[in-house]
Amino acid sequence: MTISGVTTPRRLLLVNGPNLNLLGTREPEIYGTATLQDVERITTDAALARGFEVRAVQSNHEGVLIDAIHAAREDCAGIVINPGGLTHTSVVLRDALAGVALPVAEVHISDVRTREQFRHFSYVADVAIVHVVGEGVAGYARSVDLLVDALTGHAEG
Repeated sequence: MTISGVTTPRRLLLVNGPNLNLLGTREPEIYGTATLQDVERITTDAALARGFEVRAVQSNHEGVLIDAIHAAREDCAGIVINPGGLTHTSVVLRDALAGVALPVAEVHISDVRTREQFRHFSYVADVAIVHVVGEGVAGYARSVDLLVDALTGHAEG
């Protein structure tokens, strides 16, 4: 894929933050019953349908996520991220995303805007070009579609 005369890889980095490894069992009334493996499959399927592959990382450790984001500069065209609770607390995660200068899609399974007040603020929001909240795990596929649209410069049907 060539964007502005530069050839970029057809790979997306999928980042899931702390506690998302508990999907399927953690507060199913809020997050549903889909697992992290389901999320990774949904994201990968959506990306493959658009000609992209996915490298997925989930960690409960902020530094692991930052290292994965830094590494994405080498072989990824964009990042789909659900930072979990780091959304509302991590300046360094936000700075890592800004520092790699890759297009970012921020996704949240629940509608964080209607939950506790502390969840209304996102450090990631200003560096993301796509925001999908409250669509359950299907929001990951929508995030991929919107991010790929931005990367390729056109919208799908």
